[in-house]
Amino acid sequence: MQRFLIGQYGGFDAKKQQRDFRDGFWGVEACMFHSDKDAKLLAEEAERGGFSVGVHYPFRQRDHGFRRDALFLSPDLHVRHAAMAQVEQELAELSMIKPRYVLFHYPKPVILDDRVNWEQWRFADPSEFISERAMSISAFQRGTEQLFRWLSEKGRHYQFTPVLEFDALNRYIYEDRFLEDLLTAYPAIKLCLDTGRLFMQELIDPYFQAEPVLRRYAKYSYLVHLWTVNRFDPVGSYHHPALPSCDPAAGWAPIERFMRIIGNENPQVHVLFEHRSDRITERELDACYAWCDSLLS
Repeated sequence: MQRFLIGQYGGFDAKKQQRDFRDGFWGVEACMFHSDKDAKLLAEEAERGGFSVGVHYPFRQRDHGFRRDALFLSPDLHVRHAAMAQVEQELAELSMIKPRYVLFHYPKPVILDDRVNWEQWRFADPSEFISERAMSISAFQRGTEQLFRWLSEKGRHYQFTPVLEFDALNRYIYEDRFLEDLLTAYPAIKLCLDTGRLFMQELIDPYFQAEPVLRRYAKYSYLVHLWTVNRFDPVGSYHHPALPSCDPAAGWAPIERFMRIIGNENPQVHVLFEHRSDRITERELDACYAWCDSLLS
């Protein structure tokens, strides 16, 4: 459990910290904090508890007009430059909590496979996605390499590990080797694999399979976002804790298979429990932690 994290979203919740965190956990992932006061509380708790902090961009909830995700790959040059300026500003402000990693969604905007109906995919804003017709694979690859160079430089300068969390994926990533080649060429850049998100895409996209993606990219991953969802009630079960009782035969994501693949490829990966822990008892929460630990052993 030394590589486990819990999430703190919107601010520092002392009750959640006391209930969800365990001695020996690696740390906390923080996102969308509303105030400097909460940021200070997190920094003080991390120093007192001796744990690490990671950031899921954006760390701060900004005023109206601030985009939640950095649109690094936008075809619009002005949007790309604005995204980089926004990120640079936040990185300069993060000295208080000294994050070990900063995570960004990738690709953003998402490149949507034109063959697939994406109505069920969750986007906060229409700017977060474009059609494959609007971006060629060569343009996508050029933009990704520019992003890798820039993030590698910022990681060195601000002393953090850049982590890219897969959003919806199209064939540019799961049929081509270019991303693996870049991850080898830029070893400072790491990935985040989201179990619920991968399962949801498998339900929506008939051309996508989660397990080959896990086998291919787990070795490059720094982090897993662990949660489950049920195919028969995707809205009501969204971000449900991964419990051994959540049987795939009853519609739940095959978390055991996913985590065994990841553990075999990368036993040193970190795991963030990105779930609604308020839905379960403390005893069930302990069972969730113990089960995940056993799957990675």
